[in-house]
Amino acid sequence: MVVNESSIGMTATMDCQTRETDLPSTCLPATTSPPAIEAVDFSAKPPPGVIRRFAGWISWGISGTFAILSMIVCLAFVAAIPIVQLITFGYLLEVAGGLARGNKLRDSLPHLEAFRKIGLIVGAVVIGAIPVQVLVHLESVAALIDPGSNQAGRMRVFAFIAAGLAMFYLLWALARGGRLIDFVWPQPLGMLRRAWRPSTYSKLPDRLWSFTRSLQLPKYFYLGLRGAIGTLLWLIPAMIIIAANRNGKTGLAGLVGFVAAFALGVVLMYLPMLQAHFASENRIRALFQVKRIRRLFCYAPWAWFGAMVLSLVLFPIPLYLLKIEALPREVAWLPTLVFVAFILPARLSAGLALRRAKRIAGQYDDGAIKPDTWTNFLSRWLVRLMMPLVVGIYLAFVTLSQYTSWDGLQTWVQQHAILVPIPFINGV
Repeated sequence: MVVNESSIGMTATMDCQTRETDLPSTCLPATTSPPAIEAVDFSAKPPPGVIRRFAGWISWGISGTFAILSMIVCLAFVAAIPIVQLITFGYLLEVAGGLARGNKLRDSLPHLEAFRKIGLIVGAVVIGAIPVQVLVHLESVAALIDPGSNQAGRMRVFAFIAAGLAMFYLLWALARGGRLIDFVWPQPLGMLRRAWRPSTYSKLPDRLWSFTRSLQLPKYFYLGLRGAIGTLLWLIPAMIIIAANRNGKTGLAGLVGFVAAFALGVVLMYLPMLQAHFASENRIRALFQVKRIRRLFCYAPWAWFGAMVLSLVLFPIPLYLLKIEALPREVAWLPTLVFVAFILPARLSAGLALRRAKRIAGQYDDGAIKPDTWTNFLSRWLVRLMMPLVVGIYLAFVTLSQYTSWDGLQTWVQQHAILVPIPFINGV
């Protein structure tokens, strides 16, 4: 049987066309590449779940709270040291000045991470000293019950051993970074391999020096010194009040004291904001730019009023109860904890009010144009009418404090609302 080749080719072609309608892939040319497959990155981490995010928020809150508490303790300890306490005053001024420059609230507390590390180290030292203190107490008890016994000597040896081990553990944690995990977990294998080598601790002095320099203590001392000098110049009316009432004179001296008190009230209407403005500009001349402060007041009167209420009434007035009787110098820093904790939010409020005023002033050619809306006009005059009441309440408590405070008439100058949060000379 003879088969026609052309008929076979036509049949194959029709068959292929028929299959193309059913299975297109069976008749693709051999050179056709398969469809591309998108690459999948299996190393990408999935987004954190609700529980993990909630745990992160709790961890962040605890860490931030601990850092703020450590900062308050450090500032209170420094504020209890005469002259050096200007560092605390400079830091509080910088808090308000940073906000006035436009910093965010979460960035308004400088060196917060450094304060957290200082708190961790101090906490580790306190915990490590507990066994030593217990052994020393047992030694004293043994020596009291049975003088000359071997029990007291053994407790003394154990106390020295415990002190040495605590110091070694502290240095080992600091050599690994001084983080919380470094104090909690000693890494036993790493301790066996590296803790006995002197090279492990060779960089600790350099790191301590770098850490100390990062705190910028001279900067805050210089800022506090200039701020204190400028503030004392503004408090000349208070010095006149002290001079007029020192000997209990009446008549002309009383009239002079009344005029000086009125002048002091006018000063206090601007002084907290002038201090924040000085810190933001870092120029002593800014502490006397009353015209600039008066113009900025026009752009945020209610924020201004709230800051003044917090800075002169709500936070400073309760602190006068802690000035009724002086404490020994050794524990003078304890009430300072309360002073710093109360004055810090007052400084924050002043910085926030000034920041808001400057932002709005930027919409009016940086304060060249005064707002002309009727709501702003009404707000300005309402606040101006209420501001003397705020200052009057503050001055009333300062006047009362000269009879109840341990410092007497000096309380007119030692005002923690606008100066260092404790007197320059502390204790008895």
